[in-house]
Amino acid sequence: MKHTPLKGVIAYPITPFDTDERVNIKLFKTLVERLVQNGSHAIAPLGSTGVLPYLSDQEKEAITEATIVQVAGRVPTLVGVSNLTTENTIYHAQFAEKAGASAVMIIPMSYWKLTDDEIFDHYDRVASKISIPIMAYNNPATSGIDMTPALLQRLLKIPNVTMIKESTGDIQRMHFLRKTLGEEVAFYNGSNPLALAAFAAGAQGWCTAAPNLIPELNMALYEAVQANDLVRAQQVFYQQFDLLKFIVNKGLPRAIKAGLNILGQHGGELRAPLQQLNQQDTLELEKLLRDIYKPQPTVV
Repeated sequence: MKHTPLKGVIAYPITPFDTDERVNIKLFKTLVERLVQNGSHAIAPLGSTGVLPYLSDQEKEAITEATIVQVAGRVPTLVGVSNLTTENTIYHAQFAEKAGASAVMIIPMSYWKLTDDEIFDHYDRVASKISIPIMAYNNPATSGIDMTPALLQRLLKIPNVTMIKESTGDIQRMHFLRKTLGEEVAFYNGSNPLALAAFAAGAQGWCTAAPNLIPELNMALYEAVQANDLVRAQQVFYQQFDLLKFIVNKGLPRAIKAGLNILGQHGGELRAPLQQLNQQDTLELEKLLRDIYKPQPTVV
């Protein structure tokens, strides 16, 4: 099997800002440490939750370095390095590798819709400049580009493209990927409400921001799946299902920051044009978290 260093619950930290909209590295490191301490199997900065497109090159570098330093090799690190141009993507991929990242994640970013040949060339050129594994990230909701299974299969011919993160929300796509790509390729679920179904389809891991709020339930789901305990897996999945839907529907950065604040963990500020959750949504989130964390009845 190709080298795939990631499995389990891959946690995506937020990028917190101060009141002047400057990246708060001290708070970021605190939040990363919390994810490690809560049992996350890998840490993935600079994804959608980390508002990658809203950061300058210097800020991305600072977040990358802060992650590597704080994690200190305790779990693998997956760094988002996507940029509009291939040149800048190569730069950030090389920076992440030099900083000590275990792997990098790349989603095609473009103002103009890219052709399959352009996407392949983009990944191929980046891969030729680094030696660590690459996760190809398919999320048409944010990128506007849906990489078909045929294209993903083509990308996997590039030696260090070893992982696929599938976030279309189409469970049949995941089954198709497993059937056509076989056991040699690791694919990961990026759609929170499909976590249980994705594991059943053969996903090696779950890429999620949820451990910022409900790490115990996230880990319990993975452990139940690993133990082939379907009853337990269903129980813990549906206990968190409504919250998983909420954080996706309301926008991960907004929902995670608000949730951290509700839980008594400072989540920092957002950078415009993003704004905090409104009062109604915050009250809904508060109820969801209260229902999850209320004492469960003891079964005798």
